[in-house]
Amino acid sequence: MGYKRTYETWLNDSYFDEKTKEELNSIKGNEKEIEDRFYKNLEFGTAGLRGIIAAGTNRINKYTVRRATFGLANYIIKNALEEKNRGVVIAHDNRNMSREFCIETANTLAACGIKAYIFDGLRTTPELSFAVRKLHTIAGIVITASHNPPEYNGYKVYWEDGAQVMPEIANAITDEINSIEDYSTIPTITDENKELVIMLDEEQDTAFIEAVKEQSLRKDIIERVGKEFKIVYTPLCGTGNVPIKRALKEAGFENVLVVKEEENPDPNFAGIEYPNPEEQKALTRGIELAKSSGSDLVIATDPDCDRVGVAVKTISGEYALLTGNQIGGLLTNYIIEGLKENSKLKENSVLIKTIVTSEFGADIARSNNLEVINVLTGFKFIGEKIKSFEETNKNTYLFGYEESYGYLVGTHARDKDGVVASLLIAEMAAYYYSKGMSLYEGLVELYKKYGFFKEKTISITLKGIEGIAKIQEIISYFRNTKIDTINDVKVVECKDYKQGIDNLPKADVLKYFLEDESWIAVRPSGTEPKLKFYIAVKGKDESEANNKLDGIKRSLDKILSNVMDLETVR
Repeated sequence: MGYKRTYETWLNDSYFDEKTKEELNSIKGNEKEIEDRFYKNLEFGTAGLRGIIAAGTNRINKYTVRRATFGLANYIIKNALEEKNRGVVIAHDNRNMSREFCIETANTLAACGIKAYIFDGLRTTPELSFAVRKLHTIAGIVITASHNPPEYNGYKVYWEDGAQVMPEIANAITDEINSIEDYSTIPTITDENKELVIMLDEEQDTAFIEAVKEQSLRKDIIERVGKEFKIVYTPLCGTGNVPIKRALKEAGFENVLVVKEEENPDPNFAGIEYPNPEEQKALTRGIELAKSSGSDLVIATDPDCDRVGVAVKTISGEYALLTGNQIGGLLTNYIIEGLKENSKLKENSVLIKTIVTSEFGADIARSNNLEVINVLTGFKFIGEKIKSFEETNKNTYLFGYEESYGYLVGTHARDKDGVVASLLIAEMAAYYYSKGMSLYEGLVELYKKYGFFKEKTISITLKGIEGIAKIQEIISYFRNTKIDTINDVKVVECKDYKQGIDNLPKADVLKYFLEDESWIAVRPSGTEPKLKFYIAVKGKDESEANNKLDGIKRSLDKILSNVMDLETVR
């Protein structure tokens, strides 16, 4: 069925409500908009849906949410029939329509005879991951678009181990969803099955916070400086405010200031265009509060509280936003040293990171004679390793992280956890504070010992049908063109992960290794219409590292502008 016919169906079919039809009538005559909304179904990717909130098959709305849920329900019934009664737990963030989508999801599951556990309000993604295992459900769902702009929402699916569904299951769920062509066939909740929707109480919250607090490594440090050490925190109007303030307070941090404009849930994020703690702009108010209050640390979490950004006071007194790689390296060192102090560091401990994460933390782990495992981008692959370690008892999970500001300390969750990461980052900063140092000075100390690591991620956004085609065109160019040098440095190896190498699943990623220990990776984003380039370098000092980074950036600019006729990448 062509996009025009599908559009007309949504306009005329009695299944779709009047509000939807009014919205679709408002775009009559706008062929480009109609095409973009209906030329395909919103894709169920490696773990779920993500899209702009609007009417249409290529948008997220109550109908596409029902369709995805019915597909998931059919998969559970067909493949885990004896597990069906374990149910599915659902959480949601603060975004527009999040509560409505949560209720639609619960009702569709109940209509299929599957118990649906829901919370009475906002909950974080890591708590959902924890709850799946705590409640022993067969699956979990989070309604969130993570750190995307306000017009987006999403739908992430977790399996019984608490990690996002692996590719094999995701593909099978996708097949079930794609087989649903008529929305009116999706069952509706009735009085007979409404009791299958079960409301959870605060018992789950307490269990989660207790599990987070168990990861503390130096309670004595918090006892000594917890009253005076100043922290600024912002949940960026998302789900993190209640659990992070509670975790920090119960751990012993008494001097926590919250950015008032960003404290309460707000689907429009108090004017923050892009509620992403990776971005300096998102921490503007937090840094201003830190300056005025003389705070030592700024912590920010994204709307569903699985990512953490950090700003620290530098030697000059200004505040610098740390990268995900820097935070990960700092935490790796802190965890190893903390475990050593308590004689709890096991020889079979393993650090897990993604293939686009720098070698900073890896070098620290290896210098302590610990193993490092690389996995594909996506925290589910770290969760998979944790599960494997528990099944075989051959290795002990030390820490897992990815450059995109996601960290997991402990195994209480199987996804990145902004609550436990915030607690450990605060504790780590307090540790340096107790030594008369800032966290930034601690970072410089590690750089002097292990080398100066610098990284940069460059994204090219290409929207719509043409954009998808252009992204594939660029990747094909890199895949089919032999590149011998970058920044006048020899390329010693190019890995194409689409070939299924290094005992990893196939993935559309290319990685170039240079003679001077620098590397560049190319991959399309799994959640946004972007092509990403990751650059990582190592220098004997900061100046050398910066020069390498700038040189590679210029070389990449030249390749893209000359060969692909693109503007200079940003």
